[in-house]
Amino acid sequence: MKLIILGGPGAGKGTQASQLCEFLGIPHISTGTILREAIAAHSDLGKQVQAYVAQGEFVPDKIMIELIRQRLQQPDSQQGWLLDGYPLTAFQAEELDFLLDSLEQRIDWAIWLEVPNAVLVERSLERSRSDDQPDVVHRRLELIQERTVPILDYYGYRKRLLKIDGHQAMEQVQQAIRQALAQGSAES
Repeated sequence: MKLIILGGPGAGKGTQASQLCEFLGIPHISTGTILREAIAAHSDLGKQVQAYVAQGEFVPDKIMIELIRQRLQQPDSQQGWLLDGYPLTAFQAEELDFLLDSLEQRIDWAIWLEVPNAVLVERSLERSRSDDQPDVVHRRLELIQERTVPILDYYGYRKRLLKIDGHQAMEQVQQAIRQALAQGSAES
């Protein structure tokens, strides 16, 4: 199964992705990990990534897509994967689909963890991460709102979107995801 997990900061994407990947026996592919590994490898792409990261800039889509291509071609990704942290825009979703077409793959499901903004703020502030300051969290939520609707529309139009209530206990969210995948897989 080839999956994407989407949601705002504090929605529980990482936790749910890890549990789901363990259950399904597929790798959890985090774009943050991909970027850190590229930098650590000192490859040409890694050096380019380092330059952007050092300046606090987003890594360009072209580089991200190439790094994702390389990761999806690794042996552990042949039976499925869960991508966490990409796409962030509808354009990136389309670019990802072009990449997957070239690899003769396709997204089975994009999983959207729906959590009210007030809860996302509360959860983010409780995490105590250095970048989880109130003004930063609110700005990230604004960006997510601007970018999310087009992504949800993109996958919804393609009938590849599963909306999950992420405002419940972790175990209940995981169960809801598994049920939605089982029902969705039976319908497609």
